[in-house]
Amino acid sequence: MITSDFDDGVAMLVLDMHERRNALDITACDALREAFETALAKGARAIVVTGQGSCFCAGADLSGVYDQGFRTALYGMLRTITAASVPVIAAVNGPAIGAGTQLAIACDLRVAAQTARFAVPTARKGLAVDPWTVRRLALLAGGGSARALLIGGETIGAEVAFARGLVDRLGDLPDALAWAREVAAFASQSLAYSKKALESMFEPRLWDAELDAAFERCWPDTGATS
Repeated sequence: MITSDFDDGVAMLVLDMHERRNALDITACDALREAFETALAKGARAIVVTGQGSCFCAGADLSGVYDQGFRTALYGMLRTITAASVPVIAAVNGPAIGAGTQLAIACDLRVAAQTARFAVPTARKGLAVDPWTVRRLALLAGGGSARALLIGGETIGAEVAFARGLVDRLGDLPDALAWAREVAAFASQSLAYSKKALESMFEPRLWDAELDAAFERCWPDTGATS
């Protein structure tokens, strides 16, 4: 489900559920979180996340997305990524849809192949993303891009994402790994400090209880399916 490789201080974690386009369910979220914890425990100085096949991550497995347990697993995994003390690079090798976009923006840096595209079609599916995701999208790619994705239902390709700041570099997995090896040689304390300072911009405490409650109201109490 999650394959890993460790070489010269760089861990590569691969979503390997290509038969379902690397869609996330509770098991996959927990496995990716555990893979991050293992990589950090082994002393990784940089981590690259990518998808097997032609898709980075097609989003959430809709058969379980309405389950509160899925949201707990998803946001637990995303928090583990953002809390990592080492740089995390997403090698977006194809579509990153919904939770796939969330996974990509949880990483510190994004390298996108020409086949990459980003979309957050929650309104089309009767879902919602949490306030942290909204703020992170807006701060990374600008308010206009966040509105286009979340309200306009727009899909953004690699070139446009790069122009808007959602993507940091255009390239493939070897380019992402080369960048990871480069940053892995940087001063670890400096990187950890910069990450912590930057992450303080995204902390959910900046959102009030009313907005959190509005997010929860987007989810049906019953186990609806899509």
